[in-house]
Amino acid sequence: MNKSFNPNPAEWEAILKRPTQTVDDIEETVNGVFKDVRENGDTAVAKYTSIFDNVELENNYASAKEIEDAKNFISDDLKEAIQLAKSNIEKFHTAQKTERITVQTTEGVTCWQEKRPIQKVGLYIPGGTAPLFSTILMLAVPANIAGCEEIVLCTPPDKQGNINPAILYTANLCGVTKIFKVGGIQAIAGMTFGTETIPQVYKIFGPGNQFVTVAKQLSTKFGVSIDMPAGPSELLVVADDTADASFVASDLLSQAEHGVDSQVILVSTSKQLISDVEKEIEVQMSTLSRKRIAQKAIENSKLIYVENDAIALDLINKYGPEHFIVCVEDEDFYVNGIINAGSVFIGNYTPESAGDYASGTNHTLPTNGYAKQYSGVNLESFMKSMTFQKITETGIQNIGNAIELMAEAEGLDAHKNAVTLRLNKLR
Repeated sequence: MNKSFNPNPAEWEAILKRPTQTVDDIEETVNGVFKDVRENGDTAVAKYTSIFDNVELENNYASAKEIEDAKNFISDDLKEAIQLAKSNIEKFHTAQKTERITVQTTEGVTCWQEKRPIQKVGLYIPGGTAPLFSTILMLAVPANIAGCEEIVLCTPPDKQGNINPAILYTANLCGVTKIFKVGGIQAIAGMTFGTETIPQVYKIFGPGNQFVTVAKQLSTKFGVSIDMPAGPSELLVVADDTADASFVASDLLSQAEHGVDSQVILVSTSKQLISDVEKEIEVQMSTLSRKRIAQKAIENSKLIYVENDAIALDLINKYGPEHFIVCVEDEDFYVNGIINAGSVFIGNYTPESAGDYASGTNHTLPTNGYAKQYSGVNLESFMKSMTFQKITETGIQNIGNAIELMAEAEGLDAHKNAVTLRLNKLR
């Protein structure tokens, strides 16, 4: 890991730079795939599945038999774990429901706001080196609570043309309506435009690599909304001498093993802790099944020493981590002071893994510094706020003159006339 000691604030941007490709390198590829899928539908999707996933499929969807058979390949212990996580996620997201807000702004003028579900949503679930069936829980559960009518899931197949059984089991458990064996750019394009088999959706959710992130951003040019630009995983831990070095190392590695483009950072006011964590990382990494991936990610990662908590907090807010773990004596300083983070994990016994799976919070979070302006996925991500108003005869008389004056000042005569006609009728 790269170490920095008391870096000058002028150096922070360079030190905190994320290990991602430039968008220019990616956009050309994404634009080409989008154009092809828009013009050629399933034929183009099949072509890119063959190119990128090295498999040719007879059908690009999961059959009812495949979904049913998946149950037999999942252990009872794993099923129970998935069901526990689902229960906790349901509890936390159900609690986010809000009631209708009604206000009488003026006598005779009643305004209210209600939430409505997005009718058709698309879920992108990464497969690749780690099939993230847990992401289905994070997306399909709130989608169902919100009342979305159609929940479409795309995930890349393996080289035998199959979807991981845990993905199929979890998708079926969580009420996904259609499952497709399509990954990467072509999946996002398919859900953006619709094909002969893949339905067009109104909003796309889910994490992915830089190609998927750029594809999601491109989809917004074609009338599709997205949850956020979610790219490679990242974690920042702030820790002092009260932290357990082995715990901190395990948390850093838990994100490093996601992918070679993941980034993990330790910020500490203790040089001794930094040294201890560095040693622990080497010990723990040697036992990981994804050791090579973790090693590559660690090369992009940082150990940063700063003199005090105030400097640490400023640096962390500038970075805006996806995941932020607080293992310090003065937890409240960071909990109250953090402004830019996707999700915060507090205390030595709150590993980031808990949020990834079963605590109840959502793990689909903003990366690449987007925590400065985006929220993580929540119940409202699957809903729209709609406003209503009802104006009586008394109400239009109370606000009508103000509307006329403002419309006239803006030079919008028809706006003024729409009110004047009504007022005249009441005189």
